[in-house]
This record gives sequence, structure tokens and C-alpha cells, in this order.
Amino acid sequence: MAVQVLAGEELANRLNQGVADSVESWEGDVVWVKPSSIDRVARFLRDDTESDFQFLNSISAVDYVEYFEVVYHLTSFRRQHTAVVKSRVYGRESLSVPSVYDVWRGADFQEREVWDLMGIHFDGHPNMKRIMLWEGFDGHPLRKDYL
Repeated sequence: MAVQVLAGEELANRLNQGVADSVESWEGDVVWVKPSSIDRVARFLRDDTESDFQFLNSISAVDYVEYFEVVYHLTSFRRQHTAVVKSRVYGRESLSVPSVYDVWRGADFQEREVWDLMGIHFDGHPNMKRIMLWEGFDGHPLRKDYL
């Protein structure tokens, strides 16, 4: 059985039913959710039997200068499908989204890496400190405005 990528529209419909007022938009195979809903969306996608996303493949971030995108790639081995969930975080200072560490323990080092290199803080993470660079390092070197 081949792994199926869930369409953004299908995922958006599930999220609208399970986590009210969390979806901002969808396009193709991607659904964008409000940054403040990330933790509730993650818990729903893991616990909902139709979604069953027990595995977090990766968390990454992209700097588009006007905003950052935080990107979550998810897999359900039981249901044989994957999904991409994104969230836009606006601004350059004091950026934060809720941590999904309590949903997927695999988020531990990935959230710390995004914090370290991009400067997006994950609220509720139990050990939010640098993982690749030393404490006291000035700035976040993967930002486009880093000198």
C-alpha cells in the first residue's frame, strides 16, 4: 500500500471540525493554521482516529523576511498517509509558537534547533536552550537579516 499525502482541503475540513477557528487557509497538500493553535491542532491530529498522526517527521522554519513559516511534516503509519501543516509567524522580535513537545517527544531537539538557528521560541518547551551554538551566542544565524 502506497503512502498517500492528505490534501490540504481534507485536512482543513478535519481541523475545522476538531479544532474550531484554527485554520487560516489551505492550498494543494498544505494547510496553514494560526500560530496560537499549533499545540491544539497537533494534539487533535495525533488523537483523532481518522488522522492518527503518531509520528512527527520534522519541524523546520523558513524566513521570508516579512514573516516566518514553521513547517510540520507528519506521518500516520497505521493509516498510511502524511500531512504538511504550516503556520505563519509575523515580526522579527520575540517570535513564539506553542510547543508540541507534549504531543510528540521527537519535537524536543527539533524545536530547540529552530529556536537556536531562527529565533522562534516554543512556549511550554521544558528545555528551550541552544542546541547547536553556545549559550550567549548573539543572534540566530539562519535568519536572512543575520550579519
